[in-house]
Amino acid sequence: MESQIVDPKLTSNLEWRMIGPFRGGRTVGAQGVRGQPNVFYIGVNNGGVWKTDDFGLTWRPIFDDQPTGSIGDIAVAQSNPNVIYVGSGEGLQRPDLSTGNGMYKSTDAGKTWTHLGLRDAQQIGGLAVDPKNENRLFVAALGHPFGPNPERGVYRSLDGGLTFERVLYKNEDVGAIQVTIDPNNSQIVYADMWAGRYAPWEASFNGPGSGLYKSTDGGTTWAGINNGFPTEAEGRGRIGFAIAPSNSNRMYALVDARQGGGLYISNDAGGSWKLVNTDNRIWGRGADFAEVQVHPKNPDIVYSANVASWRSFDAGKTFESFKGAPGGDDYHRLWINPDNPDIMLLASDQGATISVNNGRTWSSWYNQPTAQFYHVITDNQVPYWVYGAQQESGSAGVISRGDNGAITFRDWHTVGVEEYGYVAPDPLNPNIIYGGRVSRYDTRTKEVQNISPEPIRSGKVRMVRTLPVIFSPVDPRTLYFGTNFIFRTRTGGDGWDVISPDLTRESYELPATMGIYAAIDPEKGKHRGVVYTIAPSFKNVNTIWAGTEDGLIHLTRDGGKTWKNVTPPQLTPWSKVSLMTASHFDDNTAYAAVNRLRLDDLRPHIYRTHDGGVTWTEIVRGIPAGDVVDAVREDPVRKGLLFAGTENAVYFSLDDGENWQSLRNNMPATAIRDLVVHETDLVVGTHGRSFWILDDISPLRQLNTATGNTDVTLFKPRMQYRFRRNKNTDTPLPPEEPAGKNPPDGAIIRYYLARDVSSPVTLEILDRAGRLVRKYSSTDSIGKSSIPPQLPSYWMRPPQKLSNSAGAHTFV
Repeated sequence: MESQIVDPKLTSNLEWRMIGPFRGGRTVGAQGVRGQPNVFYIGVNNGGVWKTDDFGLTWRPIFDDQPTGSIGDIAVAQSNPNVIYVGSGEGLQRPDLSTGNGMYKSTDAGKTWTHLGLRDAQQIGGLAVDPKNENRLFVAALGHPFGPNPERGVYRSLDGGLTFERVLYKNEDVGAIQVTIDPNNSQIVYADMWAGRYAPWEASFNGPGSGLYKSTDGGTTWAGINNGFPTEAEGRGRIGFAIAPSNSNRMYALVDARQGGGLYISNDAGGSWKLVNTDNRIWGRGADFAEVQVHPKNPDIVYSANVASWRSFDAGKTFESFKGAPGGDDYHRLWINPDNPDIMLLASDQGATISVNNGRTWSSWYNQPTAQFYHVITDNQVPYWVYGAQQESGSAGVISRGDNGAITFRDWHTVGVEEYGYVAPDPLNPNIIYGGRVSRYDTRTKEVQNISPEPIRSGKVRMVRTLPVIFSPVDPRTLYFGTNFIFRTRTGGDGWDVISPDLTRESYELPATMGIYAAIDPEKGKHRGVVYTIAPSFKNVNTIWAGTEDGLIHLTRDGGKTWKNVTPPQLTPWSKVSLMTASHFDDNTAYAAVNRLRLDDLRPHIYRTHDGGVTWTEIVRGIPAGDVVDAVREDPVRKGLLFAGTENAVYFSLDDGENWQSLRNNMPATAIRDLVVHETDLVVGTHGRSFWILDDISPLRQLNTATGNTDVTLFKPRMQYRFRRNKNTDTPLPPEEPAGKNPPDGAIIRYYLARDVSSPVTLEILDRAGRLVRKYSSTDSIGKSSIPPQLPSYWMRPPQKLSNSAGAHTFV
């Protein structure tokens, strides 16, 4: 196929819209502004940086034009609150994590940003700014989550981030997760060094070298202060710590350890430590939770953020919960206003929330569209619904067009699926929704049934968090479910057949990236993997592709009676086949997105076969190194038009993957974990910014290398449904109420002008008989006569006229 690279100007007017849900995702960065009690900043995993200036009534994104959305920490300079530092990379060792690309700085309270460096740190878990010197900064760099690397430890900058010096380093396996400056003496600095490593199937969070360190000379030299803590032999891991602002000698530490874990107290600035509380609810799951804070004015009031949030009034001896839910909100950060401790900011897996009355009541986190989805699917209703399973929050179904002029809280609901994995609406009955491992949900009765083929574990069937549940596009009554085997039901889950053997690797060499952790693996050589993606053919009900998380691809052409290993030779063990798609045009063609992040490989990988898996070609030209691919899909209309979702953006190819171009446009940088074409729309499930839709991809189906060579290019419009903008007569929701964006109400007409035009640009709409229906011109006068006199103009849709300037344009 001839190379098909087009001028990005031709696609610049293709605009994404966010539809929600407004239900927050995992948030690990949180910072208030001391002299501006109404202003707060949060950093969201794959959601970017957000700001509120009204105590959390509304939040707005301020980092969306940057190349990464994975955030680990935020620090506001107390001496100059216009200076903000952001460390990218989540800084929290989780299976669904995304890495970052270093440090950022703003000098205008978040309006603009500059990249500072530390690109290979990947995970920055903590920042500290000298309260009297905005240019003196410490960075806790955790390093690669899946492998060793040297750019980790504690870094110091004395020039506002222009240069960094590594001042505390252990080795390539130990990173820094927290750094804190004594609020009463900026020459005293503390840091937690942590040895944690993820392997493809497990993790070690209590590695050698973990411990707490102190510097008394401004960070130049450091000494361990672990007297009284569990030893390395007792499995000392991550340590979260806090200094009492009212008495710097008083410190608290949450110590994660296999033996002796708990809350510790020091009354001599870390010289010695005493265990005061072993309640696992306060310190447990230390790899996830290590947040401890002290009341600014009372050293005996101490807070712990964990599955719930806890507060002690007796220096940690006893605790009471002041915020939390039975399912676990999972709190990660707490900021307390130093001047008014009644004002608090909590960051959690549900988003961020603010209290102004000492925790008695809290602002909503249902105003942050930072949901983390694993996959996305649509149904066949009109308007169609978009579904996905959301990390920490179950599942969501959101309508693509609301009846009230926007997509509001009335227009989405849960669908009975657990937080990980797939959702599969029944193609023949959209009221029935399948998903998870496996459940069946009826939207009419709200009944959820467990229809798993393995409701009670036998030990033979392996299940992980994310397992494929997908209908056959040829036979809408056939549903597949993947474990290490593939199951099939044709009875809605009332009965299942096993249609494959174990499709995963029987044995393998342990990945070299495990390093020192390979020696402690007790299950070496045993089966571990699962089928991670199933791609039924669009041409033949008996053809099914399957990809595993441990790096295999299999194909059956007889409905599962026999399977053939067709793995590309490039796929080493634990190269996760994250998503496969079969071609709509050719039964021998398939595409595979391969994610090797767990092998410490950040390069993009997509493979294509045209001969049933006999040979494979890697097709990633145009996707930059460092942008891991999670998903690949084929357009069902134009052969050779492909879409890819990476950890940062959407890409498209017009030549069957030979060349890729960015389609990010107005979308923020976030992980695109899945995407699907619904008629003429491209629908995306992000892992940090909820659902997005690109309305009308018809221009992409019409583009070629000659497009734009003429003065005017008019793209053929798609068939358009006619809707009322608002079906109701009630008062519109106030602007402060969060809402997703509806698609345009009229026909979408797109055109391209190769140059500025001085003469009028006209658009004529004709009926089938060629009769003129409507005519528009760039010289049309736009007035306000249509606005009722009793209404302000901002309630009315802004008038539109044709543009005569060079570039791509959209007219509705």
